[in-house]
Amino acid sequence: MQTMERKILITGGAGFIGSHLVRLMVNRYPNYLIVNLDALTYAGNPANLRDIEEAANYRFERVDICDVEAVREVFERHAIDSVIHLAAESHVDRSIDDPFAFARTNVLGTLTLLQVAKERWTDDAQHLFYHVSTDEVYGSLGAEGAFTESSRYEPHSPYSASKASSDHFVRAFHDTFGLPTVISNCSNNYGPYQFPEKLIPLFINNIRERRALPVYGRGENVRDWLYVEDHARAIDLIFHRGRVGETYNIGGSNEWRNIDLVRLLVATTDRLLGRAEGEDDNLITFVRDRAGHDLRYAIDSTKLREELGWHPEVSFEEGIERTVRWYLHNDEWLTAVTSGEYRNYYSRMYDGR
Repeated sequence: MQTMERKILITGGAGFIGSHLVRLMVNRYPNYLIVNLDALTYAGNPANLRDIEEAANYRFERVDICDVEAVREVFERHAIDSVIHLAAESHVDRSIDDPFAFARTNVLGTLTLLQVAKERWTDDAQHLFYHVSTDEVYGSLGAEGAFTESSRYEPHSPYSASKASSDHFVRAFHDTFGLPTVISNCSNNYGPYQFPEKLIPLFINNIRERRALPVYGRGENVRDWLYVEDHARAIDLIFHRGRVGETYNIGGSNEWRNIDLVRLLVATTDRLLGRAEGEDDNLITFVRDRAGHDLRYAIDSTKLREELGWHPEVSFEEGIERTVRWYLHNDEWLTAVTSGEYRNYYSRMYDGR
């Protein structure tokens, strides 16, 4: 059997961003063992990785990151030398309904991984704990400016508060115990395999089925959008070349008001369905604004661009076209993920039932 140069644990690897990263790492680094650890909650779907699940350098572990004994066992059995931690509850509306679930997974889960890494990594081998976070920890911006790595933390939702707390724990383990860590904070991602509770996949499906498109407030909130494969490339680059103890912001420099994004989705989806562009604009419905809804996010990625040479490769126009086409052409995936069929199938597979 081939000796693996690195043995990397990727948490949340069956989710949206995680599955893109796992695929990239498995295909790009055949000399790395990639261990995908995921609890398979509602948004984790191993079907996202069917194309690589038989790869010689890929393993899947169905484990809750809060289960310290199970995490220890995975570290020991696979001799894990590095972690890329993406597993998180990430939907703001869900965090408002159930803040405790977000504190458990995002804070206690991160703390569990940090503690086990600290216990296990007592040799002089190459180690790294890479924590993937969000721009939402910085709070909200006015009409001008962008978040930098030195922006102060000012989370406004239970989700962003839980991610801010996990960021602080990562830095504390670096400063207190000398654990080799790095953090990245990214703007909104979009692309294939995103769970259809998020705006872009939800609205693509609603347009196809001519359901209402509920837009918070007047749609004036602004987000910076990044194609998910560009994010995965940035993570790969930071993992290999980022400086230990540092934070890197990842953004698309691609700001859109929600209402303008929704109109673009309508026009693109209508066109690809053979309808007149904008035919379904009448589906747009303005609803009461979400509590604690941040007005604007924007990320300054200068540090990442200048230090490591990263830049987005997929334009927004190309990325939206790819994304809409993917959801329109993957009915089987969408039906399974919205019905929960994949959870039943993989529960039987991995629990031996």
